[in-house]
Amino acid sequence: MLANHFQNGIETARLVWSRIPNSEESQLLDDAVGILKKNDGGGVESLDYEVIENFAYREEQAQRGKLYVSYLLVVKWFFALLIGICTGLAAVVINIAVENFAGWKFSVTFNIIQKSYIAGFVVYVLINLALVFSSVYIITQFAPAAAGSGIPEIKGYLNGVDIHGILLFRTLIGKIFGSIGSVGGGLALGKEGPLVHTGACIASLLGQGGSTKYHLNSRWFQVFKSDRDRRDLVTCGCAAGVAAAFRAPVGGVLFALEEVTSWWRSQLMWRVFFTSAVVAVVVRAAMGWCKSGKCGHFGSGGFIIWDISDGQEDYSFAELFPMAIIGVIGGLLGSLFNQLTLYITTWRRNHLHKKGSRVKIIEACLVSILTSAISFGLPLLRKCSPCPDSDLASGIECPRPPGMYGNYVNFFCSKDKEYNDLATIFFNTQDDAIRNLFSAKTINEYSSQSLLTFLVMFYALAVITFGTAVPAGQFVPGIMIGSTYGRLVGMFVVKYYRRLNIEEGTYALLGAASFLGGSMRMTVSLCVIMVEISNNLKFLPLIMLVLLISKAVGDAFNEGIYEEQAQLRGIPLLESRPKYEMRNMTAKEACGSGRVVSFPRVVKVSDVVSILRSNKHNGFPVIDHTRSGEPLVIGLVLRSHLLVILQSKVDFQHSPLPSDPRGGGRSIRHDSGEFAKPVSSKGICIDDIHLSSDDLEMYIDLAPFLNPSPYIVPEDMSLTKVYNLFRQLGLRHLFVVPRPSCVVGLITRKDLLIEDKENVNTLELQSTSVRIPQQNKRLMTRNIDVERPLLNGLLQNQIPD
Repeated sequence: MLANHFQNGIETARLVWSRIPNSEESQLLDDAVGILKKNDGGGVESLDYEVIENFAYREEQAQRGKLYVSYLLVVKWFFALLIGICTGLAAVVINIAVENFAGWKFSVTFNIIQKSYIAGFVVYVLINLALVFSSVYIITQFAPAAAGSGIPEIKGYLNGVDIHGILLFRTLIGKIFGSIGSVGGGLALGKEGPLVHTGACIASLLGQGGSTKYHLNSRWFQVFKSDRDRRDLVTCGCAAGVAAAFRAPVGGVLFALEEVTSWWRSQLMWRVFFTSAVVAVVVRAAMGWCKSGKCGHFGSGGFIIWDISDGQEDYSFAELFPMAIIGVIGGLLGSLFNQLTLYITTWRRNHLHKKGSRVKIIEACLVSILTSAISFGLPLLRKCSPCPDSDLASGIECPRPPGMYGNYVNFFCSKDKEYNDLATIFFNTQDDAIRNLFSAKTINEYSSQSLLTFLVMFYALAVITFGTAVPAGQFVPGIMIGSTYGRLVGMFVVKYYRRLNIEEGTYALLGAASFLGGSMRMTVSLCVIMVEISNNLKFLPLIMLVLLISKAVGDAFNEGIYEEQAQLRGIPLLESRPKYEMRNMTAKEACGSGRVVSFPRVVKVSDVVSILRSNKHNGFPVIDHTRSGEPLVIGLVLRSHLLVILQSKVDFQHSPLPSDPRGGGRSIRHDSGEFAKPVSSKGICIDDIHLSSDDLEMYIDLAPFLNPSPYIVPEDMSLTKVYNLFRQLGLRHLFVVPRPSCVVGLITRKDLLIEDKENVNTLELQSTSVRIPQQNKRLMTRNIDVERPLLNGLLQNQIPD
């Protein structure tokens, strides 16, 4: 009977393996993961953060009153509440699942090793292998975009770049269950980075009303359809993810501000802060509920907060030197980590992952076996140490079984009152290992040989694991590495300074901050996060010191890990500072010598189809002529809008003459929501539109659909100024024109200080709304002044999109 079950299991495994795509089939999946080609920008598309003030938009805004504006304001705050609740619940599910898998794994393994260490090792390896296999299988077969931390992709999205698939429903599911498998399987990675991506996915899905593909949508939530509004929601989701991962609401707000966003305003900060506060309440309520024992093995571990408030009370001026040394070490090891992971990821991309999904699965499983063998085998090589004298006041128990919260783990020890210091940090969950390294009043718990062994091996495992096809965060591995060498430095300080108030755990905390600063290059947000998770404000100046030093040292060698990974994936990020070479370049030089592809105001349908098929531009200037025959640039029309017009066919006309929007003869056939592209998807493609021969002979008047007021710059403007304008306004297109021949006016600060007599409660409008004073509403008509040129002259060129 048992043999039959075993044979059935083997056949099932073979069947599943045979259904995994080969190298040719998996090539399509690689495009969705985000490893993009720089030369053609495959898989990358810019976002339209600019307000397209076309005829349909102005008509829609003219019909909105104060009640609708108040409704939008309420909905924004309601969405912030939902994002906080959902992200907090997702974090609770991930943490409870990981802690239960880990607790069950260590409990089973410990019971078996009482009889046989070999059998315990085999069971330990198989459990980890099963969890990692489930994670990598979900990623490779269901949600390729869920691999990695997701922070570089989200940073690119908030920078104005949309990568197909990163915010879809299947990506969210893959991120949650993939994180449970990879972290529960004991790999040298964390769940904190994926939680940021999870929060962004939740925010995006709520903003678009759910998932249409899986029929999980509601029209009541389909309020914010523009890229600008979705950007605000995704920003809230990123902050919520950090707040849920570290129980650090203020750190979450600062992380969104410092690391991922390129555009910020005060109204958005209020909502982001509110979202993070909601997450903190949800997580705290979940932890209070779990303390009653209803969450299985979930107990004092789980959510990260390493309370060292009872640690070192004060520090002397002489200790600043070894603390500065920790900052230097963090900068060196952090920059080396970035460089090594860049080399290995590039090699994986060019040689290994091209061979298909099966190779990715085999790779992740081999890394799992290697990690399990090291974490189980190395502690066996260490001799056990006698337990220190028990102190009931300290609350420290010695020894403890493996995998249980606390210090002094008994592993392969011949006597009862002995512990294995290497097993205390290696054969344990990462959260509990960090808590052990940070713990106070545990001087001489670890030997320098054990810490050095762990540092070298875990550093190597973290480098190898980074880049595998599983959800992977770098926060916790970085804290593990930094706290190890920080504790090493603390041991030497205790030995040579001979002061009773020095705690090794304090130096472990500073080491963790220094490595994260040297690798991620964050300062303010990381400083606040470390203070929040340590629950000790006295360490703030010290954390600031090591962060500044580690970042300065790391910047001397390479960029931060997220910037390097974004560059490797081909994500065209616009950094906060333009390159130095741009100072000697002009806008016209950046455009190149290519001919500008433009449309006349009234264009034939066949010409539109031909131009859209022949190039990949996403924006086109629209040219009209005056009565004297002079060309005039009357606006910009987007490719996505043209595709909607071609698909609907309701705006086709037989006459090649312009329609007259002034007379009001035409009714509104489109609203602004119809032109919105589904988030993180390709939207409508020209090949999906089917037109008859009669359709191709008709015409379209583009005047009602173009943006009559795009941003323009003179051709001789410095490229540095163009760069700053483009990035700070979140533009997708920028016209470059000749110098104007005349000036119609000059706007100063006082011209913009218009008195607002409306209710103060309606100050915050939808990010794509237009405010129309009551006395001027009668001047608004359903038209667009197509006769008014942007500038008297021809369009020279356009910044490529």
